[in-house]
Amino acid sequence: MPEPSAPVESRRRVDRDALDAAVTGYRRTERVASWTLALLAAGAFLAAVAAFSLWHGAAVALVLAVALRAPVLRRGGTTRLRTDGPPEEVTEAFASATPPVLALQWGVADEVRPASDGAGGVYEHEWLLGLRSHSLTVDTEAEPSDGASAADGDPAARVLIEGTLDGRPWGAYAAAVREAADGTAGRTVVDVELRPRRRFGLRSLPQTLVAERYYADALAAQGYETVSRDVSFAVSSTAPRS
Repeated sequence: MPEPSAPVESRRRVDRDALDAAVTGYRRTERVASWTLALLAAGAFLAAVAAFSLWHGAAVALVLAVALRAPVLRRGGTTRLRTDGPPEEVTEAFASATPPVLALQWGVADEVRPASDGAGGVYEHEWLLGLRSHSLTVDTEAEPSDGASAADGDPAARVLIEGTLDGRPWGAYAAAVREAADGTAGRTVVDVELRPRRRFGLRSLPQTLVAERYYADALAAQGYETVSRDVSFAVSSTAPRS
């Protein structure tokens, strides 16, 4: 797993073994799920050929390709996290090249490097022995709120995380960082909103569901407790709004 940016990582209380286990589990399970889906599609094609004809098999393959690739789903929701770190440290972590909520993305990347402007990072992925690749660029922006207090519930800072995959919208997160309402020293609450930026097809669903399985584990390894999470899918025939 590539090493995150040192200045931020050095301030996080990270269980490296637990994080590696979550990332490795995600990578392996996601590959199994993806291959299973591909084999099921191939099996349907071969069954149609065996039962009818090559042309029927080709028709089934075409229908499956359209059904799996058609961008009809989008995903959104909210998550509340809690950590012992102070708001300033948490804000810095979310605005770094490796935000905690994207651990599964930068964890499986072949290369992680800071963005050229210093705000965010770039995750390079390769597969098929390097014949195919994609680049996930993450831009981050932190907006501190002067005079914020736990009493009135105002966040100490807001962080916007925007991701683009090979130049196309990928997803966005808006994180509000605040001190815990009970005033416990060193306790910070982070409310994260997942904002849909794209539609995706059914072929991406297994990967998304597998990521959901390891999401809380990856965050726990970085010192964040998942207090609540409400993320859902919606069928959409129109592009999501920004």
